[in-house]
Amino acid sequence: MAERPSERPRERASEKAASAYRTIGELAQETGIARHILRYWESRFPQLRPLTRAGGRRYYSPEDAALVRRIQALLHHEGYTIRGVQALLAAEAKQHSRPDIRAVRDALVAALAADEV
Repeated sequence: MAERPSERPRERASEKAASAYRTIGELAQETGIARHILRYWESRFPQLRPLTRAGGRRYYSPEDAALVRRIQALLHHEGYTIRGVQALLAAEAKQHSRPDIRAVRDALVAALAADEV
């Protein structure tokens, strides 16, 4: 019996490597999130930036896909609001962007001391 055309994309999406880029349809299929919701999240979360090709076709990197899954978990399982997730992601980005100056200094002092010995 022949397969229906609507079943083929699901099979291809599951066969992709974890490091492969996903189209919006493939990501929607994998996560169960509607395409319009993914596009809405792009407007609300600046961290979510899929590669956009000619014609507007979106390709989500593995990091984007992981972020989508995290946003989904925070919204649907942890009880966060959109604003709450925005604040959490912004705080994490701010925390990761600033290195601890004292830790860097201490590491340099230790490296210089080890080098002198």
